[in-house]
Amino acid sequence: MNPVVEKVAKWREEDKKAALATVVKVERSGPLGPGTSMAVSEDGQVVGSVSGGCVEPAVFEEAMTAIETGKPKLLTYGISDDEAFGVGLTCGGIIHIFVERVDW
Repeated sequence: MNPVVEKVAKWREEDKKAALATVVKVERSGPLGPGTSMAVSEDGQVVGSVSGGCVEPAVFEEAMTAIETGKPKLLTYGISDDEAFGVGLTCGGIIHIFVERVDW
């Protein structure tokens, strides 16, 4: 089974809130492809990856916000985006990541 799915299932059993971040589109090049996911629990546990490490800290913060507010968000990071440089995305592409709270 997928490690992200396994961990989210465990968090569900423990009645922990969680958010899922999924790469939905990659333009030009990107560290990981569409369908790649990362899950974050309300207590800050993380499993999976959406970029091999370059945007995870920013996505983590957005996931924590999604857990609190319940509002999903589509994030875009790219080479022309100043924020992308700030979080370390220098691979030349653009990645789109959908972040949503997982409700039981």
